[in-house]
Amino acid sequence: MTDFKKIMVAAAFGPYTEGLFLYAAGLATRFNADLVVASIINARDVAAVRRIVDMGYEVDGEHYVSGIKAERQQILDAIVQKSGFPAKRIKTIFSTGNPVEALLNIILEEAVDMVVMGLKGRTDLEHVLVGSVADKMFHRSPVTVVSYRDPASVQRLEKRIQG
Repeated sequence: MTDFKKIMVAAAFGPYTEGLFLYAAGLATRFNADLVVASIINARDVAAVRRIVDMGYEVDGEHYVSGIKAERQQILDAIVQKSGFPAKRIKTIFSTGNPVEALLNIILEEAVDMVVMGLKGRTDLEHVLVGSVADKMFHRSPVTVVSYRDPASVQRLEKRIQG
């Protein structure tokens, strides 16, 4: 069995982030591993904000990104405190870019041994348009990817199986 020393949590900061983090923290505790929390702000979203600015609306792309990072950090701080996982064993990375490419690069740069991520990010729309980040990560990641299922998804999937 692989010795998991560093586990990355790929967090989109949607409705399942707390459960995702708690699941990953539980794994990290069992393996005595450190956590890397990676959250990627999709560059397409930032580009859309910049296009709105170009149309004359008073929205600032840089403030948009800094606002998202601050909001996500605040949410993460509350989750970490609730979890009891030692904050000194967590590295947080917020960046902007293509989520799949950025996550793959973080895996290599941080020498991550496992990735924990949910099946859904902030919305289901991205899957319809370009395919899900999770699906691409499952196919392209050089390390083990564990998918977290929130309780509502578990119930929905169980009902599907039972017919």
